[in-house]
Amino acid sequence: MRKPLVAALFALVMTGAGAAPAVAASAPESTPTHVSAKAAPARTETAPTLQAVSLAGTVALSNCSGSVVRFPNSADTDPALVLSNGHCLETGFPDPGEVIVGQASSRTFSLLNSAGTKVATLRASKVAYSTMTDTDITIYQLTSTYATIKNSYGISALTVQNTHPTAGTAITVASGYWKRLYNCSIDGFVYRLKEGDWTWKDSVRYTSACNTIGGTSGSPVVDQSTGKVVAVNNTGNEDGERCTVNNPCEVDASGNVTVREGINYAEETYQIPACFTTGNKLDLTASGCVLPKP
Repeated sequence: MRKPLVAALFALVMTGAGAAPAVAASAPESTPTHVSAKAAPARTETAPTLQAVSLAGTVALSNCSGSVVRFPNSADTDPALVLSNGHCLETGFPDPGEVIVGQASSRTFSLLNSAGTKVATLRASKVAYSTMTDTDITIYQLTSTYATIKNSYGISALTVQNTHPTAGTAITVASGYWKRLYNCSIDGFVYRLKEGDWTWKDSVRYTSACNTIGGTSGSPVVDQSTGKVVAVNNTGNEDGERCTVNNPCEVDASGNVTVREGINYAEETYQIPACFTTGNKLDLTASGCVLPKP
């Protein structure tokens, strides 16, 4: 978890529920969470055509970044959704094993255009889903539909890809909090990523060019060849410590631990669409839904 104003938040975390992921402390809407990694493997195939990724559709939270997202089967008339991190939840970090569904929220989000200019304030109606178990996500349902946002502000939601990302893919981490783009590649995948009391499965490791910072937590990770969201940025190892808060470690299937100082990570999002049905309604019992349940 990443945070710019460490002292105040660290005090809150350590007197609260123990360790916590990288999150930005409350600050003016311009401060982010981090992510980086090592060089991407050589590619022998013809590289796909890459497209410029912008800040359009990203949002700034009070302490993190996020984005307005839709799923392959979402309709324009559905209530829009905002994706961020579980550790960006306004009521505090969910405990290990905790899953929050349908929690009341009136949180606001600054909607940005391609240039990073605020064009609107969006408001949540509830927290549709939030957890820091296996993954690190919060999904807010908004009071506005996709059509309303598009017609009023000319901004389209980002589509969440429903297939597993691929190593070597060129990506952009788009931070609404900092109004900044980080370009790199997916270096690989981590069997288990452990930070403090939390453990995440099959996490994305970036190449080192994505040297994200506190406040970028919750940023969409966008595949440059498709423009789709393949992960959500959430943490990085800041000091080379082993498995501590702000110093996640990689654990392989045999239990071997690797520490990569300065490397940053994200959590995959391909498993989310299967858990939302007609009308963008959460259904954790839907076929193919593997998100943790309450």
